[in-house]
Amino acid sequence: MAGKAAPKKNLSALKRVRQSEKLSLRNQSKKAEIKTLEKKIESVLPSTPKEEVARQIKASIKTIAGAASKGIIHKNTAARKISKITKLANASRNKS
Repeated sequence: MAGKAAPKKNLSALKRVRQSEKLSLRNQSKKAEIKTLEKKIESVLPSTPKEEVARQIKASIKTIAGAASKGIIHKNTAARKISKITKLANASRNKS
């Protein structure tokens, strides 16, 4: 019968569990924020003024780069997402 492992009694192990739960919640939140920003930019691009788009892109790039620096996402993943956002913005500017 496979079940959960017996709970640890070591104080440092208990602290480590608390820390990992807190970190995973932070990571999940940040990843969800990044996904939301990407979707928002993709949906807003055609109809929004250039200044507003530039402001949103700057904010999303800052968020993505911050997540990469904290190790929440890999640096190559961050670079790919930033590149995608920038490419979309440039394409929409050229159409207008």
